[in-house]
Amino acid sequence: MWAVYALLSAFFAALTSIFAKVGLQNINSNLAVAIRTIIILVIAWSVVFITGKQHDIAQLAHRNVLFLVLSGIATGLSWLFYYRALQIGDVSKVMPVDKSSLVIGMILAFVILGETITFKTIIGGALIAAGTIILIL
Repeated sequence: MWAVYALLSAFFAALTSIFAKVGLQNINSNLAVAIRTIIILVIAWSVVFITGKQHDIAQLAHRNVLFLVLSGIATGLSWLFYYRALQIGDVSKVMPVDKSSLVIGMILAFVILGETITFKTIIGGALIAAGTIILIL
């Protein structure tokens, strides 16, 4: 089931970039991120309340909060840089560079989380990196 969610995520991430590029015309990229964030905030909290999970907030450990805050900071910075890149660059070039986060994420998962390194993940990561470089050039 995770693969279905991952494919849906990829589809909507692609739509996000296309819609953002059109929406960024004649406005500041930081303002665009702020508007997008409000929409995401409303949707995310709506889902929390619709599913009745708002009471789970009391069960969060300090570690959960710390790492969710750090993740939020990283997401915010990523969006700010991504929107600026989209505003001044072509989507077909910005997206592949942004998606090099896959390779960086794989490396960080090995180093920080201790995930298993396999021949398959090394080859896959190398192919993604090579594809990114080819698209940049």
